Amino acid sequence: MSDKAFQGNFFEDFTLGQEIRHATPRTVTEGDAALYMALTGSRFALHSSADFAVSLGLDEAPLDDLLVFHVVFGKSVPDISLNAVANLGYAECRFGIPVYPGDTLTAYSQVIGLKQTSAGNTGIVYVQTTGVNQLGEPVLDFKRWVLVNKRDPDSPAPQTQVPELADAVAAEDLVLPEGLNCAGYDGELAGSPYFWEDYAVGERIDHGDAMTLEEAEHQMATRLYQNTARVHFDQLAANSNRFGRRIVYGGHVISLVRALSFNGLGNAVRIAAINGGRHVSPTFAGHTLFAWSEVLEKMELPGRNDLAALRLRSVGAKDRPCTEFPDKDEEGKPDPCVVLDLDYTVLMPRRG
Repeated sequence: MSDKAFQGNFFEDFTLGQEIRHATPRTVTEGDAALYMALTGSRFALHSSADFAVSLGLDEAPLDDLLVFHVVFGKSVPDISLNAVANLGYAECRFGIPVYPGDTLTAYSQVIGLKQTSAGNTGIVYVQTTGVNQLGEPVLDFKRWVLVNKRDPDSPAPQTQVPELADAVAAEDLVLPEGLNCAGYDGELAGSPYFWEDYAVGERIDHGDAMTLEEAEHQMATRLYQNTARVHFDQLAANSNRFGRRIVYGGHVISLVRALSFNGLGNAVRIAAINGGRHVSPTFAGHTLFAWSEVLEKMELPGRNDLAALRLRSVGAKDRPCTEFPDKDEEGKPDPCVVLDLDYTVLMPRRG
């Protein structure tokens, strides 16, 4: 039997400091942007209108930040998480220069931590992944950790090393798109009357809207990013897991929560960083997603009077409206309806 078909890396295949150059450069197009909009319903003006983007000093409408994230993330899946049980979290994710139709994205990763689980049949792999455009300019850099199966449960455990991760990306480390100027920002055209000054730390927003996940749509979205993780596609394999179903790619849930957040955060023009995130529980086709957000921090940006930043926490809930802001109980245990807990930073125009 030929051994040419790649079966993915298992936990014991990773070594600390290992560098992996991911295959398949991807030229992104307006078609990708349109399909992403069709699958998520995202309405943020900067990514929807070339004229609106030009009015803010950019050459054209950049691709949605999360579309860029998913494409770069998808490059890493065959090498990092093809044999993953679950993607456990994200940290220190910083968005670089904007990506425009016609740009070509490639990605590479470095293993920065390893820890075998107590059961001995899986291990946690920590990686730092970087995406660059055709000029070698960074468009995205993030850290994530993944629970990966072992090929042989009896193979020896590596020396444990868990990287230290920052709680958040500092305001001075956020990348501001060159030329972006929000001094003449049209909130009415963008669909929201609320600017940076209108939000308060501790404020909670029920985004009100909802979206039901469909089997074909979540798989199409995942294929759009060339993400090959079996748990999202292979029902025969899923028959033997504890759910008996294909799991929705967690990034698709992030995109839907971001799209739902437009109602209340419509002027959050760009995601500048993902400080941390956790997929609290799996999501499946047929679940209906709701979302709410909390303002964690307001940040001024050095030398900018037109633009500032909000650090947000967005929570996604399945099959339950968020009028009562489902969260954690007194012991810190998440409500059973919560599927996503995401800490991220957005850029938002200031009042002129």
